[in-house]
Amino acid sequence: MIYEILTRVRAGKPLVHHITNWVTIYDCAQITRMTGALPVMAHAREESAEMAGIASALVLNIGTLTPPLIEAMIRAGKKANEKKIPVVLDAVGVGATKLRDEKAFELLETITIDIIKGNSSEIARLAGEDVTTKGVESTAIGVDPVRTCIRLADKYSTAVVMTGREDIVTDGVTVYIVRNGHELLGKVVGTGCMAASVIGAFAGVETDYARAAASALVCFGIAAELAAEYARGPGSFKVNLFDEVYALDKVKVNRMARIEERKA
Repeated sequence: MIYEILTRVRAGKPLVHHITNWVTIYDCAQITRMTGALPVMAHAREESAEMAGIASALVLNIGTLTPPLIEAMIRAGKKANEKKIPVVLDAVGVGATKLRDEKAFELLETITIDIIKGNSSEIARLAGEDVTTKGVESTAIGVDPVRTCIRLADKYSTAVVMTGREDIVTDGVTVYIVRNGHELLGKVVGTGCMAASVIGAFAGVETDYARAAASALVCFGIAAELAAEYARGPGSFKVNLFDEVYALDKVKVNRMARIEERKA
């Protein structure tokens, strides 16, 4: 099933509209293209809704947020909801500042978010826990991560992705634990943003959004493991990662996938 979704991405070439982090915008576009999907980056308030109207998925990333950018996200999100295409929210830095918290909750309360992605402290903060995020880095949350994800999924009727050493994905009914990946992902700026883009590409062709997100993370994690085999450091690893996502095939995915599925 995991590789089958990737084949649909490659065959269908879904257009993934990003309103995303300026620090990682190129990397998000490139990794989207490597999956076989098509990226577009349209941030202007004047066109964000129109662009969402022709897209297959919308990825919102608040890594470099400004109030006008949030307005563009809301306009695009409302059009995406109207068109019934998936909306992915990458809650970068939630828990670090009041502005990020306020704007993340504004997005959640104003538009329907189909997949919420974040690290452990970002997800815990959105779930109502009293935690602080160190910039955009995860901090210890002191609560059960699976139950926290389930609670947030139930609150907003959405799929939730908590990234970490093991990625947790749930829609409140099914829980996926993804154990693919490599420690070098944490040494390269933007790999979390790239993961959200891959999730957006998979969700653009698969309506079971928890399954789409889990499958995306398996493929991204396998590519990371393969890229690390011949990397000399974080720089070469990043280049290798693009190549390995592009070169993924059925044999690699079926042989290397490490994912557990269980009831919530």
